[in-house]
Amino acid sequence: MFKIGYRTLKTALGAALAIAIAQWIGLDFYASAGIIAVLCIQKTKKQSFQMSWERLLACLIGLAFAAVLFEIAGYNPVALGLLLLMFIPTTLVVNAQAGIVTSTVIILHIYTLQAVSVPIIFNELALIVIGIGCALLMNVYMPSVETELAKQQQELENKFRKILHEFAVYVREGDSDWTGKEITEAADIVDTGKNTALQNLENHVLRYEDLFYHYFKMREKQLDILERIMPLLASVDTRVRQGEMTAEFLENLSQAVHPENTAHLFIDELEELQASFKEMPLPATREEFETRSTLLHLIRELEQYLVIKRQFKPKREYTMFR
Repeated sequence: MFKIGYRTLKTALGAALAIAIAQWIGLDFYASAGIIAVLCIQKTKKQSFQMSWERLLACLIGLAFAAVLFEIAGYNPVALGLLLLMFIPTTLVVNAQAGIVTSTVIILHIYTLQAVSVPIIFNELALIVIGIGCALLMNVYMPSVETELAKQQQELENKFRKILHEFAVYVREGDSDWTGKEITEAADIVDTGKNTALQNLENHVLRYEDLFYHYFKMREKQLDILERIMPLLASVDTRVRQGEMTAEFLENLSQAVHPENTAHLFIDELEELQASFKEMPLPATREEFETRSTLLHLIRELEQYLVIKRQFKPKREYTMFR
């Protein structure tokens, strides 16, 4: 089904508004205001401000080069080539390369008119200001993605619950028909969540930290640990009391996956679990020894999993995290 995106709508309105204003004022080359507006409307506010500044700076440099070089070398293709040969490296030096195309259009206006005067300079500056101004106006409002982030967070936690539950089943029963697809799906959600969180951050120009981004980074580190645990499960091939206790811990942990930070409670429980292991009789067989050794390794990995969550300390709170 055909669908017009929000950014597409803003681009169309911004270009139309810029051209209408430039034409109403009576500027020459008024259509160029629309081109500038289109180029300055970006995906996020931060990108729009950055692109607008680079294009403004590049256009001012281009006007200065055109005013001097054309008057000295004349209005001819050789002078134009020489101007661009000097102008483009200059924009790279001042980190305004994004404005090369826009400023080249302005330079070509001067070349077409074959004159430099106050009215002409004013005309070009007005086109720049109108185009950039309309683009920034269109980007004043950005649709919030925090609802989408909350949805991605919930989906990710559902995957984590499933993974931990299946770990518990495998430790308890020694067999499972689980395919492990939730691991891959969780990794995809983490990547999407981080990208969405960065977009959200760039739409808040004065915000330097974003809780959602830190959250997905935290889950990414935990997911690495869960991936390391999977091969360990295959080594748990003997039913021992320690396995049942570990499975019970995993089951409880799977039911407690949520944004709030209660990792310290499970770390305490895990320490008690390890202490109880030490008080149990030594393994009677080699198989039991290997299984208990694997379970201890698994518990250490779970401890790291919980430490990562414990270190997650939000700088500020969203309602959903309360």
